[in-house]
Formats: sequence, C-alpha cells, structure tokens
Amino acid sequence: MTIAVGDKIPDVKLIKAGADGNEPVQTADYFKGKKIALFSVPGAFTPTCSAKHLPGFVEKAAELKAKGIDEIVCTAVNDAFVMKSWGAVNGSPDVTMLADGNGDFVKAVGLVMDGSGFGMGQRGQRFSMVVNDGAVAELNVEGPGEFKVSTAEYMLDQL
Repeated sequence: MTIAVGDKIPDVKLIKAGADGNEPVQTADYFKGKKIALFSVPGAFTPTCSAKHLPGFVEKAAELKAKGIDEIVCTAVNDAFVMKSWGAVNGSPDVTMLADGNGDFVKAVGLVMDGSGFGMGQRGQRFSMVVNDGAVAELNVEGPGEFKVSTAEYMLDQL
C-alpha cells in the first residue's frame, strides 16, 4: 500500500556517506522535528535524475529553505558510495544524500518500481514529498517516464 498524506514515515535504516565513513540513519529519528523536502530518484547518474531532478533541487535550495524547509534529502536505491559520488559530482552541500541500497524505504512507502527491463532491477519510483515532523504533508508521485510533479518547482508551489 502506498504511503499517503498524513501518514508517518516508516522507520527504516538509510545510509549517509560522510567524510568519516558510512553512517546509519533511522528515518523516524532523522525526520523528527524537521520539515524536510525529500525527493527520490530511480538511480544516481541516470539521465533525467542527473540532468534535471537533482540539479533542480540544488538550484532551488535557497528558495525551499526560505519557505520553511529545514533540509533537502535525496534518496535512491543505490549504495552510499554511489550516492556520495553522485552528490560530489552533481549535488551540493544543500542536499543530503541518503542511500536506500536495499530498497527498504521505497518498499516501506509502497513506491517500488521494476526497472529490470532496463537492467536496473528493483528501484524506487520518481517521487517527492514534504515531510513535517515525520508525517507526510505533500506527496508527488510521477507517472511512468514523467518528470512533472516531483520537481523542486512543483514543490515550491505547494509550500
């Protein structure tokens, strides 16, 4: 079942790659007391994700924070090393990269995508959400092959 507005974020472990190594992050604790703009992509270094999705949140980070966002988080079903490298190449310090290497988060929120036809296996759908103190305030799930409602610009209009 897909997560909905008003639902609490499920408590799963994600991995944050830091300067001193990988750091486990429990979502229930990490999202508590913050207003977070979260966006999830099918894969780091993939075309739309690298050319549009991540750069859009990097470019609009100051505007999102001016509208009350405490932190911008990007997730993908990739390992922490890939997420760290992608953040170094295409990201900025304004976007926290959290690896969902086993797909536990996308499974828990009901947003798994079967990318096996493209050699990608099970991944997460493209989506974004505003999470306020651990609860989903806005949820934007893209249709297959689309890039409209999960953008930073769309989220800015919601805030």
